[in-house]
Amino acid sequence: MRKACIKNITVFTPEKVLTNNDLGEEFDIEPDRIFKDTGIRNRFVSAKEELASDIAVSTGEKFFVENPDIKRSQFDVLIYTTSALDYVGPATAVLIHERLGLSKNCLAVDLPMGCAGFTHALTVAKALIENGTATDILLITSDMPTKVLHSKDYHLRSIFSDAGAATHISTSGKFEIGKLAFGTDGSGAPNLIVNGSGARNPIDQDWLDLYKDEGGLLIGRMEMNGIEILKFSLREVPDLFKTVLIENNLQKSDIDLFIFHHASEVILKFLAKKLEISSHKVFSCLENYGNTVSASIPIALSEAIKSNVIPANSCIFIAGFGIGYAWSGTILKTTEL
Repeated sequence: MRKACIKNITVFTPEKVLTNNDLGEEFDIEPDRIFKDTGIRNRFVSAKEELASDIAVSTGEKFFVENPDIKRSQFDVLIYTTSALDYVGPATAVLIHERLGLSKNCLAVDLPMGCAGFTHALTVAKALIENGTATDILLITSDMPTKVLHSKDYHLRSIFSDAGAATHISTSGKFEIGKLAFGTDGSGAPNLIVNGSGARNPIDQDWLDLYKDEGGLLIGRMEMNGIEILKFSLREVPDLFKTVLIENNLQKSDIDLFIFHHASEVILKFLAKKLEISSHKVFSCLENYGNTVSASIPIALSEAIKSNVIPANSCIFIAGFGIGYAWSGTILKTTEL
């Protein structure tokens, strides 16, 4: 049977960095206090005219520079995961496909699933590889949450960050993708939502008047009930972990490393406590990247590779969870490290 594997990962970040010193000056808070509260030192902020698709294209171009032996024409599928599509139509994946110069025989699809986007996309990619439909898949995740944050919203601005990642999925590679588990609960939608961003709640004159000092917040404003998101994470991720173990015929003791979506330091710490796993088994690069939404897991995986913290012949549990509510996870087994 054909196997689906993660072959390469490329990470891209915008030039502008928002430091704790910057936030401290703006909100009159000590930088050390910001780090203590968030576990984050740096966040990346896209340029005013830059869209998530621009980050995606920059990420894709960087991928081809880093992997000169890989031809653009060899990709059968492009999966684009973001919460910030260019248009209602056409699909943003189609526009990225054209800008990257991929083959006309390449399928291009959007998968706007927020913080669960990467692991949801692995579900699709694994199926396409294993059933023989595709041999090489380019999965690009890019988000720009900073574009939908109110300038006075210290809590969200201290956490969220813009970034992109390109992941090559093929029949061989560094990590074999195990069986996946997933779930959905739309009742949680109001607890993490971008208002003023679509047909259900369109921007009107009252909105423009309310946010005139913010330039109108023309693509919406993110609002989050942090307590409810924490409760959701602690309720669903442990059950997801149990299901993934069962699906892959593994025991908890078989897992060498945990990479969770980098929601916040609070959530990461509470998950480790809830699952009764030692902190050294939870890999995090939240300090230097912040919450990069759909890009957080591939970024963390890339950083873990660079840091040489992944043992040979190891099992890694990854889990994406958030807006929706939506959640998914799987096991990555090292093969070529």
